[in-house]
Amino acid sequence: MARPFRQQADAEILDHASALFAQHGFAQTSLKAVADAVGLSKAGLLHHFPNKEALYAAAHEVAREQGRRVLDRLAALPPGRERDLRALDLLTDIALDRPGLVALAFRAVTAPDAEPALDAEDMFVSEIFAVDTAVTAVDSTAADPPERVVRVIGALSALAVLTLAANQHGEKTAWRPLIIATCADALGHGRPSSAGSP
Repeated sequence: MARPFRQQADAEILDHASALFAQHGFAQTSLKAVADAVGLSKAGLLHHFPNKEALYAAAHEVAREQGRRVLDRLAALPPGRERDLRALDLLTDIALDRPGLVALAFRAVTAPDAEPALDAEDMFVSEIFAVDTAVTAVDSTAADPPERVVRVIGALSALAVLTLAANQHGEKTAWRPLIIATCADALGHGRPSSAGSP
């Protein structure tokens, strides 16, 4: 009986820690801040994760696992509108369930120089949208047009912020189709006809 509770507690800790890491970065996020966010003492938090490095590594691993699942579900779709909309659908559901993990995963795109170098596995967002988001908009030799890079980063930023807000307001169901529509607009696809369907 204790095992499912432990897994649920670990998932909650990882989500809160991920949100703090995404917002403040690794160096500026203290174990006390994470413990306070989940209602534990620092000693209680250390019972779940032995140190900040282990917590950070676990958060990134869960984000990678979610990214791999999304990529697996998109594998049959070629790059384009249909793939983008399906990706938004999948990512929105994950973000509404675990907004901190998604914010941390998107940090690799929205603030790539803020943390130590990331593994290729941490860049799954670029694969999902078939774009090299590490390229700056002023790089004229970029393989991807700057407009596409800007649109993907804009959509991901909107997704992270809006799903956090939906969770804070307790409006996940009502906000879901609006979040997807906003992100689809950011990508230049207009409103998807099935934004409300899971």
